[in-house]
Amino acid sequence: MLGQLETTYVQYLSPEGKLSVAGHAVWNQLSAEMKISFYRWMSFVRMFDRRSVILQRQGRIGTYAALEGQEAAQVGSALALSKEDWIFPSYREHGVAMIAGMPLSQIFLYWMGRVEGCKPPEGVRLLPPSVPIATQIPHAVGAAWASKLKKETSVAVAYFGDGATSEGDFHEACNFAGVFRVPAILFCQNNGYAISVPFSRQSASPTVAEKAKAYNFPGIRVDGNDVLAVYDVMKQAIERARAGEGPTLIEAVTYRKGPHTTADDATRYRPASEVEEWVKHKDPLTRYTRLLKAEGLLSDAEEREWEAECKAQIDSAIKEAESSVPAPPEHLFAHVYAKLTPNELRQQQQLRKRGGRR
Repeated sequence: MLGQLETTYVQYLSPEGKLSVAGHAVWNQLSAEMKISFYRWMSFVRMFDRRSVILQRQGRIGTYAALEGQEAAQVGSALALSKEDWIFPSYREHGVAMIAGMPLSQIFLYWMGRVEGCKPPEGVRLLPPSVPIATQIPHAVGAAWASKLKKETSVAVAYFGDGATSEGDFHEACNFAGVFRVPAILFCQNNGYAISVPFSRQSASPTVAEKAKAYNFPGIRVDGNDVLAVYDVMKQAIERARAGEGPTLIEAVTYRKGPHTTADDATRYRPASEVEEWVKHKDPLTRYTRLLKAEGLLSDAEEREWEAECKAQIDSAIKEAESSVPAPPEHLFAHVYAKLTPNELRQQQQLRKRGGRR
C-alpha cells in the first residue's frame, strides 16, 4: 500500500514498452476498454496540444502552455477519478480538463482569453486553471476538508508543477492536510524545471515525494511517463482518501518536450542531450503504443483511424470556439471586483465614451 511506498520509485512499463512483474499484475486487472482508453486519451491530448501551439503561432489564441510529454501523468491520474471528485488544476492540465468533462471548444475559448472557458458544465467539478503558482493547493485542501466535515466520499486533487513546491502555499496546504487528515491528493508533475530553474536549484531535497514525511502522510514517486503506474498509484491514493486515511503526495516524474509556454525559449537553459534523452527514449505515448501493439490490441490501421477522428473533433471544436459571439468590451470589468473601484469606474466610463472600442 502507499503508506509503505514512501519515496519509492514506481514504474510498471519500461521505455521500451515492456511490463514488469508488478506491471503484469496491474495490466491483467484492466479491461480491454480501459487499456484502449489510455491510448486514445493520450493521443487525443497530444494532437490537441500540437494544434494549439500552431493556433498560437497563427495568432488565433493567446500565449499557450504546452503539455506534450506529460500526457501519461495527466491521463493516468484523471481516469482514476470519479465525477464526484473535485479538481483544482494549474494552467497546464488541459488533458485532465477534457477527461473531467470540459468541452473542447471551451478549453480553446480559455486560451482565447474568454471567461466562458473557465466555467465547466453543470456537474463537472473542475475549477478554473490557476495561473498564480501554488494558490490552488490550499483551495483543494479546503474542499477536501469540507468533504470530510460533511461526511461525503468525494476527494479533492490539486495539480501543480515542481516549482509550486517552492511556494509557501504548498507547505501550508500540506500542513493543514496532514493535521486534519483530509481526503486530498497533491499531484505534482515534476517536469524538471520551474520555467528555467532546474529542480536542483529549487530544493535541497532530492525528491518532491519525501517532503510529505514532514507532514506525516505518504509521499510516493512514480514514473510520470508510465500511464499504468500513474493510474495505479492514483487509484490507491483515492482509495486511501475515501477510507478516511488522509492525504497523499504524488510526484509524477515527467518532462515537457517544449518550452514552458509559447513565450519561452527552452534552448537557453536545457541541454540538447537532456531533451533528446527524454523525447526520443522516454516518450509516454510511444512506450504505451508499443505495449498495445505487442498485445494485439492496436493495429497501424486503427491508429490512423483514431488520429483522423481526433483531428475531426479538434477541427469542429476550433470552428465552434472561433464562431462564438465576440465578448463585449465590458467583460474587462465584469469579473475583477464585486464592486468596481473608482479607478475601474473611470476606465469603464472612458471605454463607453469611445463607443466600446478598446
